[in-house]
Amino acid sequence: MNELRRIRSGPQPDEHAFVVRVHFLADDPVSVIERARDVLGRVIENMEPWPADEVWPQLLPPWFVQACAPERPPDPSRDVAAWLAEWQAKTWAEKVAASRGRWRLSNWLYYFDPVDGEGDDRSWWWWDAAGSGPGAGWVDVATTGWPYGSGSLYWLIEASGGVVS
Repeated sequence: MNELRRIRSGPQPDEHAFVVRVHFLADDPVSVIERARDVLGRVIENMEPWPADEVWPQLLPPWFVQACAPERPPDPSRDVAAWLAEWQAKTWAEKVAASRGRWRLSNWLYYFDPVDGEGDDRSWWWWDAAGSGPGAGWVDVATTGWPYGSGSLYWLIEASGGVVS
């Protein structure tokens, strides 16, 4: 798994991709990167077979699980088709704004789930990361183009202690 290798040690000199850089602020940017690598590494390591929802809290670091918003029981009266139509009608900026804030763990994991989510068609993959000075850092992700679904990446950074700038 190239992504898992990049999470742990960065890209190889001969690797190339379309890369987007996400800047963030943090008191300790190196710690944010370490924490994000830990969480994402655990997800990538456990993709096959994909664990049941109730198993993930034991696989991920407790601080990440606690940073996520509480799970909400499913609402059988919710009109999923109407919600999807409303979401698809939003502009890109409205979607980005709506994805800010605490995410539920199940909602975040959906973007990696190869069976029931978008894991087989993710829009970003870890490439590299570093601190860029006092109180700032960056994460590079490989993507297939712009715009891309950045909300799950932003939540990973924010739950890890950074503020996406």
